[in-house]
Amino acid sequence: MLVSHSLEPVFDDPNLIAFGGLPAVMKVAEQAGLYELVDTHVTVPGTPGANTSAKVSTIIAGMVVGADSISDLDVLRHGGMRRVFTGLRAPTTLGTHLRGYRFGHVRQLDAVASRLLARLAAVSPILAGADQWVYLDVDDTIRETHGYHKQGAAYGYSKVKGLNAQLAILSTPLAAPVIAATRLRKGNIDSGHGAARLIRDALATLRRATTPAMVTVRADSAYFRHAVVAAATAAGARFSVTARLNKAVTKAIASIDETAWTAIRYPQAIFDDEQQRWISDAEVAEVPFTAFTSRRQAEHVTARLIVRRVKRLNPEVATTQGELLPGYRYHAVFTNTTLELVAAEAAHRDHAIIEAVFADLKNGPLAHAPSGKFTANAAWLALAGIAFNLTRAAARLASATLGKARTQTVRRTLIQVAARIANQARHWRLHLPQQWPWQHQLDTLYTAALGPPTVTAT
Repeated sequence: MLVSHSLEPVFDDPNLIAFGGLPAVMKVAEQAGLYELVDTHVTVPGTPGANTSAKVSTIIAGMVVGADSISDLDVLRHGGMRRVFTGLRAPTTLGTHLRGYRFGHVRQLDAVASRLLARLAAVSPILAGADQWVYLDVDDTIRETHGYHKQGAAYGYSKVKGLNAQLAILSTPLAAPVIAATRLRKGNIDSGHGAARLIRDALATLRRATTPAMVTVRADSAYFRHAVVAAATAAGARFSVTARLNKAVTKAIASIDETAWTAIRYPQAIFDDEQQRWISDAEVAEVPFTAFTSRRQAEHVTARLIVRRVKRLNPEVATTQGELLPGYRYHAVFTNTTLELVAAEAAHRDHAIIEAVFADLKNGPLAHAPSGKFTANAAWLALAGIAFNLTRAAARLASATLGKARTQTVRRTLIQVAARIANQARHWRLHLPQQWPWQHQLDTLYTAALGPPTVTAT
């Protein structure tokens, strides 16, 4: 493809906007009551008439279109954006607003995020399939930072200096994940610290949004602790947590009979037609197990220990000869789910879905921790969660396929599409590109957000 003319860029059109899908997304936020929720719950100190809802919604809108720093929020102030939106604020104003947050104000944003997710679930089918099963995944990640002026930044388990972001996400067999709760912590904090509170908050959000048939809390070995299991069971959920290979777990694995192992479909597995089974180095088995026996008797928990083993070569002899007695790598899961053995192990492996959410956030709002102040960054994380859920809700209204797409795909197809605003017969219109490949999906989103378009006589 070649450029057909000699072109000269001229920035002189006051009616163009770069994000033709953003008005529909923010209209979905309006339908879900974002502005009323912010005005009701967020009390950041400021001058009278500070209009917190306008500032918060501007930050969220900037995140929706891809802003990853406070100065990036200026991307909203161009061309005809002021004709489409009211209440746009300058980045300096928004930065001052974020720096006004204290811990209590961040918790107020958490309350807004929780209630908004419940309302979005009523507007858009982002929790479709909750009547079958809901998975609540908990994990944390390090947002790398640089310099010496970030409050709370420290070297943690990853040996990377930064801040620790802890998330709880909800997903179903039919719906892509949404963020139920967020916490920003110091970079050197223990991964599982505060996880029980996060799980309780996320489950309360879920039940505010829908009535799930069954909930399973999934987490990795950093969360293999009594408080996490107790929080899940106390809320009526099941748990599936990777077990650390301590002495008790290792002893339980050693007690599994060799005939109890079942081959599973695994990467590079081959199906044997003659034997009608998968031939794979990966096998699973289970054994009853009682965890947390160092605690008092009433706090012991007995459930299933599902173990996956994968054959590994002895690194000392792999280059010279085959092993006479092959060894294995073991991965144990402590769970009280009622799924069949192979299905339960596969369901736990799907906990990796939370890594896609982390990747989406780091490819957008969490590309940076934009402020030197810890509470400002905590508020930024909470707002990033709201923007993520809002984008997911809008995409799901547009189509079921885009509802499961990555955030970057949603931005490219539905949001970052150029448009020109014009007034025709006293009616404002957005003129979008002809033959846009995703015209049908974007039109569906606008119809859901704004109602059927008005038909004018010609």
